[in-house]
Amino acid sequence: MNTTFATTPTYLLALDQGTSSSRSILFTPEGQIAAMAQRELTQVYPQPGWVEHDAREIWRIQLETAREVLAKAGATPQQVRAIGITNQRETVVVWNRRTGEPIHHAIVWQDRRTEAFCADLRAQGADTFVQQRTGLRIDAYFSATKLRWVLDHVDGARAAAERGELAFGTIDSWLIWHLTEGREHLTDVSNASRTMLLNIHTGDWDDDLLSLFGIPRSLLPDVRPSSGDFGHTTLLGGQLPIGGVAGDQQASLFGQACFRPGLAKNTYGTGCFMLMHTGDQAQTSRNGLLTTAAAQPDGQRVYALEGSVFIGGAVVQWLRDGLQAIRASGEVQQLAESVPDAGGVVFVPAFTGLGAPYWAGDARGAILGLTRGSTVAHIARAALESIAFQSAALLEAMSRDAVAHGGSPVSELRVDGGACANDLLMQIQADLLGIPVVRPKVIETTALGAAYLAGLSTGVYRNLGELEAQWQVDRRFLPTLSRADAAARMARWEHAVRQTLAP
Repeated sequence: MNTTFATTPTYLLALDQGTSSSRSILFTPEGQIAAMAQRELTQVYPQPGWVEHDAREIWRIQLETAREVLAKAGATPQQVRAIGITNQRETVVVWNRRTGEPIHHAIVWQDRRTEAFCADLRAQGADTFVQQRTGLRIDAYFSATKLRWVLDHVDGARAAAERGELAFGTIDSWLIWHLTEGREHLTDVSNASRTMLLNIHTGDWDDDLLSLFGIPRSLLPDVRPSSGDFGHTTLLGGQLPIGGVAGDQQASLFGQACFRPGLAKNTYGTGCFMLMHTGDQAQTSRNGLLTTAAAQPDGQRVYALEGSVFIGGAVVQWLRDGLQAIRASGEVQQLAESVPDAGGVVFVPAFTGLGAPYWAGDARGAILGLTRGSTVAHIARAALESIAFQSAALLEAMSRDAVAHGGSPVSELRVDGGACANDLLMQIQADLLGIPVVRPKVIETTALGAAYLAGLSTGVYRNLGELEAQWQVDRRFLPTLSRADAAARMARWEHAVRQTLAP
């Protein structure tokens, strides 16, 4: 690491715009948190299955937290070497290029309003073509069909887009546009790869995909590597470069120092997102996973396999708000530990269907194995186990893909996100996987990854080796369960999953 900044405090500012809140975190070059500011984001549900955000609110509170975190740390803009941005992926914003005003609420990645159109495309046989170009399955999860919906349902939008008057972006592009006061319309390759419009093999927007989804090319931002020049902002005082951008899960993979093929991480948040680095090979999964662009620190394309669990930590929120079994989410570990096991109870939290590797959108939640002896503590333990079961199914799929492509099974899983602080959950996870589960000292790895990308582009770090050396372990959870017992538990889980699927 460049030591010329040792005598004067120097910082990297990460803007972490998530689904439920916007945060700004100030990191030291050593990767330590100097200060943090956070504001919750309003959730808008116009209809069942629809989820929206006010893009203007996103910008306002993101800027507020950036100013607040500098004040908390007593830092001047001159002490900030660069800004890194990480964001909720797939969420769509369309705005007027002249006024900078959005023409509709942001349509959030969770939104399912375009599922019927996706089903039509799948019925037409377009899934294979889309997967070959993008690494993704045709699903309402991704940006393309949401963008098409805006163009088709907002008065005058398609005509304005054809005239070149509108701009589209995922949340990173929306923040960059406003930070640079309309000078830059940019995205990075990791965010672009989640739109279902990017050819991940060429790294550019694909004309055939644009035609399939009916998207004018003039709407789209320029695509750049994740570490580099994204313009500068004067809105925080001084002239601060924006040096790093990555979608939240790719930023987390980077913040976990997973720079080599075979290294994998799992983020335990509202959902769970597992990524495995595959190097410069865009591997096609044979086991229901997605191929995605990893955060790209230079001009060389790098890739990852990804699997998404739709309901992870959200199952604990349901225990609190729906079942009212606990008063606060932090109580779940104590309740679950009050019984030695789940007593045969299996909880499949398919509240919004099942993600990878099942891809069963019509699955619905179920609690199975109940007896007269079952208590709320057994259900709580089964809820925690459900997070670990879903993640174990993902890792097994990843390991099978790795072996099929000539690699080795994943040998350890690096973890982050709020729920990774739950020691019981992490031990259950290690027991099911049969490999170490490793929690780092800094679990804010999504924001850290954005800071690292910004630091690389501005000379704070010379290379990836310096970042690898900074990654430190807080705790390593080792498996204690026999592989036969783990396999039996996974078999019960898979049997329970089959019960949730629509006939």
